[in-house]
Amino acid sequence: MALIEVFLGAIIKVVFDKLASVDLKKFASSEGLDTQLKRWIQVLSLIQAVLDDAEDKQNMRIAVKQWLDDLQDLAYDMDDVIDEFSTEACRRKLMEAQGSTSKVRKVKIPSCCTNFSVKDYKFNRKMAPKVDEITRRLESMKEQIKILHLVETVAKRPNKTRDRLPSTSLVESYVYGRENDKEELLKLLLSNESSDDQVAVIPIVGMGGVGKTTLAQMVYNDDRVNEFFDSKAWACVSDDFDIFGVTKTILRAITASGCDYEDLNMVQVKLSETLTRKRFLIVLDDVWNEKYEDWDILRRPFLVGSSGSKIIVTTRHHRVASVMSSTAGYSLEELTDDQSLCLLARHALGRTNFDRHPNLEGIGTSIVRKCKNLPLAVKTLGGLLRARSTPDEWTDILNSEIWEIKEDQSDILPALRLSYYHLPAHLKPCFAYCSIFPKDYEFDKYELVLLWMAEGFLEESKESDLMEDIGDNYFKELLMRSFFQQSSSTSSRFVMHDLINDLARYVAGDFCSRLTDDLEENIKCTILDKVRYASFTSSMYVASQKFKTLQKAKHLRSFLPLPIFVNGYVISDLPNSIGELIHLRYLNLSGTSLKLLPESLSNLCNLQTLRLRNCSELINLPVGIRKLINLRHLENSNTSQLNEMPSGIDQLTSLQTLSKVVVSKNGGFRLNDLGNLFLLAGSLAILELQNVTN
Repeated sequence: MALIEVFLGAIIKVVFDKLASVDLKKFASSEGLDTQLKRWIQVLSLIQAVLDDAEDKQNMRIAVKQWLDDLQDLAYDMDDVIDEFSTEACRRKLMEAQGSTSKVRKVKIPSCCTNFSVKDYKFNRKMAPKVDEITRRLESMKEQIKILHLVETVAKRPNKTRDRLPSTSLVESYVYGRENDKEELLKLLLSNESSDDQVAVIPIVGMGGVGKTTLAQMVYNDDRVNEFFDSKAWACVSDDFDIFGVTKTILRAITASGCDYEDLNMVQVKLSETLTRKRFLIVLDDVWNEKYEDWDILRRPFLVGSSGSKIIVTTRHHRVASVMSSTAGYSLEELTDDQSLCLLARHALGRTNFDRHPNLEGIGTSIVRKCKNLPLAVKTLGGLLRARSTPDEWTDILNSEIWEIKEDQSDILPALRLSYYHLPAHLKPCFAYCSIFPKDYEFDKYELVLLWMAEGFLEESKESDLMEDIGDNYFKELLMRSFFQQSSSTSSRFVMHDLINDLARYVAGDFCSRLTDDLEENIKCTILDKVRYASFTSSMYVASQKFKTLQKAKHLRSFLPLPIFVNGYVISDLPNSIGELIHLRYLNLSGTSLKLLPESLSNLCNLQTLRLRNCSELINLPVGIRKLINLRHLENSNTSQLNEMPSGIDQLTSLQTLSKVVVSKNGGFRLNDLGNLFLLAGSLAILELQNVTN
């Protein structure tokens, strides 16, 4: 169960915006449902007025917590019903545009919804019970307000402008108190001594958030290390000890090129050939696996290295260290009070000391002690305190009751809970959404902003900024607060610390899910009828049969396959049932081996983003792609086999991104179809211009 219903405020705002839509009001009127939708607005307004009070009381009162949980479920169900209205209106518009010649009797309704045929009564019969059920649940939620003694609060939420961090350049990743640790580790690394295992393994062992990865990065990027070793590679291992994936990552790093092998033996042979008679450094970050047989397989290519080759392993557990190394691991301890205080000052005040803020130093000392002198906790709280500059504000953080909440099975550090609790309301759903990313997954800022935008998490500004720019500002705020950090391998990608990732999963609850190869197993641990946002990770061949499980996720809004270790998925086809996910807003199929997209994809009229980059075998787009009238981004670059495009692209008037078009000879895309796409921006490749006839 989530710490706070993080998506609640965002989804209620989305529902309010949709209920206020002129088109929806006309459509509801044509269906005889306008009275009930007006009642929805009235009751939802009453509920919204007591939300702040409910959020304050939920930690101490289980009944209030349950009320918020039920309300979040209800808000999503309301949005789903409104989506069904939009889908039906979209269907009717398209029928009218195609000049339907149905012989059934037609009744005129408002122009937003087009003609209303006998078939539409089936839709009405289907939707009326759903609307009645929503109304009943809303009235029940309203009655519980009195029973739970929830009261309206005025202007309680922190002012967004006040809580927004200064728009300065991002804080650099300062490191304090680790110079001695770095030098000790360098002594071990820069020796030519070989171990009994032919290649020396140096484990760095310490509790979560103590800075093991940071220390490994410090030595990995040191000039002396670069001079000493011929080759080096970094691989994040995390919970899933994927031997094939880790080996492939190391091979790509060593050779600085792609790897198309899909067989572990071939990858290991190639890596062994590459490392032969070389002195190398390998970092295996965040290892949890305690099985010696797995480690024995992974290390085989490393046995050919020259004397002095080393492997650094970071882990929380001494048992892991003993499995991977015959020598004692390097134990990394917490910072001292003084070191923690310097780190806090850097992130909270932009300085290395409290000389200009002596009245905050004593409070800061107490805060870092509550953080147990863990760098991650101190740094994250520093990001929170950066927007607070008075002793009273710092004291409020020090005395927060969240410090006293007992750690449950999620094992979330109190300092991280506190930092999340005090996030501005507009950032909470954006952060929680990131729980769909696996641990150590390196994500792209642009892609994440598109996801936030598709889900309605970005709030329009009075300055009429582009939504992409608003999302960029949200991202910078989370980065400055240390919820995100720059990838150690490439500056253009970002990661979450594994403890921050745990926090995101905890606060997101059942609405976000990570699916893996074994989708049937996922069903046992995931409530698919609640899931709204899902990612899918795999490092091997993916059969389309596995995706049929997703039919049970009827409310899915975004589906994101994540190729963590490979250049792309060997997904060769999608089931037709993908068209049943009518609430889907975001679909990324980039890097797959798809040749054809099912025609049912055209039923997803709420889809805003369709990403098909690097689908090198893709031949055709759905003929009915013109039905995707809400599509904003169609990314189809690097699709060399896509030599034809259907007609109707000109009807996608919301398009802002279109990577490539192919001029057809007969009946397909025509160059003048671009004339209606007024919102297009960025680069556009136009192919087969020889087919232009006029």
